Amino acid sequence: MANISYKDAGVDIDAGNSFVEAIKDDVKSTFDSNVIGGIGSFAGAYALPTGYKEPVILSATDGVGTKLKLAIESNRFDTVGIDLVAMCVNDLICNFGTPMFFLDYYATGKLVPKNAQAVVAGIAEGCRRSECSLVGGETAEMPGMYSDDDFDLAGFAVGIAERSELDTLANVKEGQIIIALPSSGVHSNGYSLVRKLFFDKLGMSLDDDFNGKPLIETLLTPTRIYVKEFKTNRNKIKALAHITGGGIVENLPRVLPDGMRAKINRESIRILPIFEFMAKHVDEEEMFRTFNMGVGMILVVNADDVESVCANTDGYVIGEMIKGEKGVELV
Repeated sequence: MANISYKDAGVDIDAGNSFVEAIKDDVKSTFDSNVIGGIGSFAGAYALPTGYKEPVILSATDGVGTKLKLAIESNRFDTVGIDLVAMCVNDLICNFGTPMFFLDYYATGKLVPKNAQAVVAGIAEGCRRSECSLVGGETAEMPGMYSDDDFDLAGFAVGIAERSELDTLANVKEGQIIIALPSSGVHSNGYSLVRKLFFDKLGMSLDDDFNGKPLIETLLTPTRIYVKEFKTNRNKIKALAHITGGGIVENLPRVLPDGMRAKINRESIRILPIFEFMAKHVDEEEMFRTFNMGVGMILVVNADDVESVCANTDGYVIGEMIKGEKGVELV
């Protein structure tokens, strides 16, 4: 009986090595002065930034979800890496954490180096937009666990904050103003419903026209990253809420203390065309509990700082803080 190899079992070590070589320039482009060493060690090393009195390390992890299925079906892999970084770093800043470095995990049934390289190029782009370093990652080729075409992503972001800034609940007061920062689209939540509606119920295809361009371009628009807006306005921000799965109604209460209620003017929300279209087929309550509806991040600021924060961002006012039962009131 002839001997068999790892490649016969479906794992190509040479393809993995060529992939690592191909991504080196993208990875190095994210390095800052705190990165210690290079690529290829057993762990990434990062020096703690100076200037903190009581530094606290924060971490966040997330994935991209079933949006990946659309990337696979359309053979477009250059944006989901941005989504991966965005979902992690946007959570970090809600706890006033400045992103420092990022790691990724890429698992697939069969490694196709050019596809994997496009994914990592997107991750590197996300890190550049987040001003954080991509210091490590893992690529796992697992035939039998995934089909040849399938892959999954997980991301891990680490940030730093001053301990005194962590208790944002204490910052939220009656009369403060709620500012919305627009989303870039559906972001990375609710894609099981998106796919069910567009392709199962309505029978649409990836190339169908939507607002003058192929539908797939709208659906694969990467999640917006809000790190720079946070850094520019952090001294004026009292609280932030990343609007992901659960929408405004379930995410904004996470930054509210007991006895504080967010009063949101529904008519002030600049709902994106993709959500207006979907709302013809999905109940409004379900829409607001599933999608961001055009609001990717919410800032809570003092009334005196509204003009300045809006001038420094593309934000706009959608409500205010009032006393009442903790939660969100859409009026």
